Amino acid sequence: MAFNVNDIRSQLILGGARPSLFQVTIQNPANSAGDIKVPFMVEAASIPESAIGMIQVPYFGRKVKIAGDRVFGAWTVQVINDEDFLIRNAMESWLTSINTHEGNITQFGAASPLLYKSQAQVVQYSKTGIPIRTYQFNGLFPTSVAAMGLDWNATDQIQKFQVTFEYDWWEVSGGITGDAGGT
Repeated sequence: MAFNVNDIRSQLILGGARPSLFQVTIQNPANSAGDIKVPFMVEAASIPESAIGMIQVPYFGRKVKIAGDRVFGAWTVQVINDEDFLIRNAMESWLTSINTHEGNITQFGAASPLLYKSQAQVVQYSKTGIPIRTYQFNGLFPTSVAAMGLDWNATDQIQKFQVTFEYDWWEVSGGITGDAGGT
């Protein structure tokens, strides 16, 4: 088939989704002080991957591949740090509440994971500002608040850091594109 630019144009009916049109919310059960700033200060995130593990069954020198269990990979966000350190402090508090630095104990009233796990959402918007996909992370908790570099040569920059989360599952809700079976 010969190249024809109209072929791609006919498929990009809405002009393509933009990776910069998104917003993140995170509910921190240990320190909610930074929750209000999260939608403005999380400058990078991702829509979660969807993966199913694989089981190999050997048979006469060959391996038959069978679909395994669903696997949920870690989710990382990049946060702009303001001089109030509000979000970083809240994330560090969440980690410390799960497991303290010195005592190796939880600061929640009980050891139940239900007390330290929470939810987060990442919403992708259309170019007209309408939510087109909402991904909700359930059973979410931070596993790492990354280091922030300090450098006398780092001029004309704003400090940033990453937070990595684990979660039990994600699901798709709302938006104009419907449910993709994320439950």
